[in-house]
Amino acid sequence: MNNNSIKTDVLIVGGGPVGLAMAVELGYQGIDCILIEQTNGEVTDPKVSTVGPRSMEFCRRWGIAQKIRNAGWPADHTLDIAWVTSVGGHEIYRVHFSAYAQRTLPDYAPETEQVCPQDWFAPVFQNFLGKYPNGVIKYLSHLDSFEQTDQGIIAQVTNLETGSTEVIYARYMVASDGARSTVRKACGVDAPALHATQKFQSVVFKAPELAAQMGKNHAMVYFLVNPMIQEPLRAVDGKELYRLILKPQEDGQVRDATEAIRSAISIDTPFEIVSNLPWHLTHRVADHFRSGNIFFVGDSAHTLSPSGGFGMNTGIGDAVDLGWKLAATLQGWAGDNLLDTYETERYAIAVRNLQEANANLQRSQKRSIPPVIMSDSPEGDRIRQQMAEGMERSGVKREFDSPGVHFGFRYESKAIIPDGTPPSDDPFEWKQSSYPGCRAPHVWLAPGLSTLDLFGHGFVLMHFHPTQEVETFEKAFQERGVPFTSKQIDNPEIAQLYNRAFVLVRPDGHVAWRGDTLPENPGDLIDRVRGAF
Repeated sequence: MNNNSIKTDVLIVGGGPVGLAMAVELGYQGIDCILIEQTNGEVTDPKVSTVGPRSMEFCRRWGIAQKIRNAGWPADHTLDIAWVTSVGGHEIYRVHFSAYAQRTLPDYAPETEQVCPQDWFAPVFQNFLGKYPNGVIKYLSHLDSFEQTDQGIIAQVTNLETGSTEVIYARYMVASDGARSTVRKACGVDAPALHATQKFQSVVFKAPELAAQMGKNHAMVYFLVNPMIQEPLRAVDGKELYRLILKPQEDGQVRDATEAIRSAISIDTPFEIVSNLPWHLTHRVADHFRSGNIFFVGDSAHTLSPSGGFGMNTGIGDAVDLGWKLAATLQGWAGDNLLDTYETERYAIAVRNLQEANANLQRSQKRSIPPVIMSDSPEGDRIRQQMAEGMERSGVKREFDSPGVHFGFRYESKAIIPDGTPPSDDPFEWKQSSYPGCRAPHVWLAPGLSTLDLFGHGFVLMHFHPTQEVETFEKAFQERGVPFTSKQIDNPEIAQLYNRAFVLVRPDGHVAWRGDTLPENPGDLIDRVRGAF
């Protein structure tokens, strides 16, 4: 190594939400990492809006959930979704959701989702991680090239501010460099489209009086249903900022933003356009999520429709699954095959979430809108009523209230040991389950203490009957250097929810194994769940 070089365990390329989450999880697991980001870190387009409930559980484990909640969204702002001919025009259908100030926690999670656009989300994580060298983020740093060797990764990086170059040596590299991932492409890994690409444009604008003008009829999201626009208009900051999604003109040209806003909002309200940008909606999943010692997470591994809000949250799930496995490997207690289970487990989830998001997208694009829907005539009333009845029947609420998508995914890999008949894969039939591969059930152990708060470092054995055998089980973990704790719970309701006398939970909070008796040879089980198979 020369003077202009740095050594680290993991180099993360790209400081979007998933790259930031990756760095936080690695830090949580005690792993040294550096994150390089070619911008100065400032987010100008408030892209992602909602941190999903499973992602909020991860923020809880990292100690930043409250910071996300306090980022700026008003606790008393409506979270309703309304289908309207225009904002201020005819309302066709509405799904009511309580504002956060009135929201109660569900029985299946210690956290709810939180509206937090990316320009608020990023600073929370950036401040938590800090700038290099005291923190881990190197801004204005461009990855010029990299090579893989037997020892790991050698990356050539240029500081865009000074023009100086440096070499970063890392055992592993994680690419979170977006849908056009230069790292994935340089590794020769394709990401084929599973559905046709669609063109959209995003208009961000300020309308400071709109919420007051709409009063009790205000919504967080308006789905516009008129012959001109059939896309959503969304409150971004709960104060004055809004985003209108549009289909471009038939020739592909960007539509006039002022004209579009006036078609979307039929009441006279002042507005100021902030940006009007084209974007491509793609549905892609990479052929592989790993190339040697390089891993792909977030948009570099998969891109999906924003319908339903699963995209960023799928990427944060990648970061947690990969994070503990990298930590286990670097700390020396993982088996040789544990890192391979990252792709096995997360590829299937990416495809699942992509198809759920696409189903939401297709549902909103199937409608043919007659111009009379805008009118005050009996015919206009009849069509709006028919549409409302159809929306009720088709369950449009699913897109916005889908805990089964966020929580109900189940991992399958050689590091997870099946047990009988698995639960239904239908996210709309989801119930908490201790079936191996599922996220371990949440229940309150004490005020403010969830079962999920027990998980994060090492394996945890939940057991519901006192037995000396746990000591033998623990000794087998110690012999292999695998971090382990056990938790005896004397509560019949929790025992019923967990459904077995013994449930072994991984660091990511997913069940690895369960049974009514502990195995006679615990070493075989432990080797399997740590990837030594």
